[in-house]
Amino acid sequence: MMTARDIMHNNAECVDANESLSEAAQRMRDDHVGALPICGNDNRLHGIITDRDIVVKCIAGGHDPNTVTAGQLADDRLIWVEAETEIHDCLQMMEDNSVRRVPVLDNRKLVGMISEADIAQHLSEDEVAEFVERVYAAPPNN
Repeated sequence: MMTARDIMHNNAECVDANESLSEAAQRMRDDHVGALPICGNDNRLHGIITDRDIVVKCIAGGHDPNTVTAGQLADDRLIWVEAETEIHDCLQMMEDNSVRRVPVLDNRKLVGMISEADIAQHLSEDEVAEFVERVYAAPPNN
């Protein structure tokens, strides 16, 4: 049985909830990622921020990414999986919630992230095709 831990990329780093979106975007650029988990002062997962969130919710909304923080843009809907979640259950959760990336937790601590690239590298072509069809057929999460 393959689990979330088996396909996740390790060492996902949080952006602090108080960091500006500009700082978050620079970290995304430097780390070559399209999303960062958001952690608060309690070092717990508070959400996830994507490059799309920064563009659509902040910049296109007329806000300044130098003053808006990651925490202010965090979605109230927190989606994540436990490290030992079976991969098919993980994919189902991602498909049901139309998310393309998901933080992986172990004992309430962030241990990794699963992205579309991880899915493509570790699953069969049929599984990838089904995931892509279900997630991309849904309207974007804004």
